[in-house]
Amino acid sequence: MPQGQLTGTRIRERRIMQGMRQAELAQKAGISASYLNLIEHNRRRIGGKLLLSLAEVLGVEPSALSEGAEAAMIATLGEARAADPNAAPVEETPEAFAGRYPGWAELLARRHRRVNELERTVETLTDRLTHDPYLAAALHEVLSTVTAIRSTAGILADTPELEPEWRDRFHRNVNEDAARLAESAQALVSYLDEGAEEQGNLASPQDELEAFLKEADYHFADLEGGKGTAVDGILSKAQVLQSAAGKASARLYLDRYVGDSKDMPLEPVVATLKAMGPDPAALAQEFNVSLSRAMRRMAELPAVEGVPRVGMVSCDASGTLIFRKPVEGFALPRFGAACPKWPLFQALSRPMVPLRQTLRQDARGEVQFTAFAISEPASAPSFGQEPLFNAHMLLVPIEHMDRSATSPQDLGVSCRICPLKACEGRREPSILTEGF
Repeated sequence: MPQGQLTGTRIRERRIMQGMRQAELAQKAGISASYLNLIEHNRRRIGGKLLLSLAEVLGVEPSALSEGAEAAMIATLGEARAADPNAAPVEETPEAFAGRYPGWAELLARRHRRVNELERTVETLTDRLTHDPYLAAALHEVLSTVTAIRSTAGILADTPELEPEWRDRFHRNVNEDAARLAESAQALVSYLDEGAEEQGNLASPQDELEAFLKEADYHFADLEGGKGTAVDGILSKAQVLQSAAGKASARLYLDRYVGDSKDMPLEPVVATLKAMGPDPAALAQEFNVSLSRAMRRMAELPAVEGVPRVGMVSCDASGTLIFRKPVEGFALPRFGAACPKWPLFQALSRPMVPLRQTLRQDARGEVQFTAFAISEPASAPSFGQEPLFNAHMLLVPIEHMDRSATSPQDLGVSCRICPLKACEGRREPSILTEGF
C-alpha cells in the first residue's frame, strides 16, 4: 500500500477527533460528501490545493496529513522492527500495517520513540553516576556526615552516666553535623536538578574544556589563518573556564587550532573536501600533514553546505577519552569506559596503521557511520625514550560515503548500557537485559 493512501485515514481521524460530520467538512472544503468519503477510505489520492483546504478547515499543518508525516511514522516502524534482531519474520510491510491499523501503528511508533528516549536517559545517568567526580565527592560527604552523626548518637544512647559537659559537647556535634548534612544534601539535589553542564557545577577541567568547545561549536573564526594573537582574548571572555587547569587545557587546544588553521586554511580545506569527499587521508596528503591533524581539522570546521558535520573522539595510551566531539546518531559516553570494539581502541594495538570501518550502534536502526582511526605518537620522537601513542577516530555519517565499502559492525556505547548479548569484550553485565 503506497504511503500516500494513509492521508485519507489521517483526515478521517482528525475530523472525528474534532466532532465534525463528513458533510460539514466536505462543504467547508468545497467538495462533495461522496468524494470526501472516497478520500477518507484511501480510494482517492489528494494533494495541492485540496490538501491545503482540508488542512485549513481541520486547523492542522498540511504536513500532518501528507506523506511527510506518514513517512516519518513508517520509518519509525521500520526502526522498531530492525531494533529487535530476534523478531520473527513478517510478511506485511510497515506501509500495509499502517494502512490497515493506523491507530495501532501510531501507538507502536510512539512507544518505540519513548523507548529510545528512555535508553538515552539511562545512558546519561549511568555515565554520570560512573564518571562524575563531583557527584562521587558529594555522596562521600553525605555518607561521612551520616556516619559521624550515627557514631555520636550511639555514644549518647549507650552512655547514660556521661558528664553534662561532654553530653553538651556531643549535642553540639550532632547539631553541627546535622546542619552540614542538610547543606550537603541540598547541594546534591540542586546539582542533580540543574545538570552537570551548568556553569559553576563543572566537575573537572575536562568538563570545562568540553563546555567551552561546545559553546563555540568547535570553531573559532578569530583564529583562522593562524591568528594566534586572538587566543588571549578568547580565553578572557570564556566564563565557563573557571579553573587554572581548565584554562590551561583550553589554551593548549587553541594553540593547536592556530597551527591547524595556518597549515590548512579554511577555504582550501573546504574546497578539497567538496572535491574529494570527507576523506581525511586525501586531506592529509593534500596539505602534507598527519592523519590525526587532518581529522582534527575536519572536526573544527563550521557548518558549510556540501561538507558533512563529523564527530571525533581521541584517547590516550590508557584508553581514557581525552577529547570528544559528538555527532548526531552516535552516542559517546563521558570520558572513559567506552565500548572496547571501537576502532579507536583497535588502533592502539596497531600504531601508525590507518583503519576504516562501517559502524552501527545497536538499537539505533539504520544510522551508520564510516569510522577512520589512527594511532600516532603524542609528541615528537627522541632517542632513548619510548613514545606514547594517542588514538583518534573520525565519524562520518554513512550517507556521505560509499555504503558498499564494508558491512556494518554492530557495537555499543559502554558495557553497562549495551544490549548486545554475545560480546567477547564485555567487562560487566548490562542493565539493558530482558525483564529490566
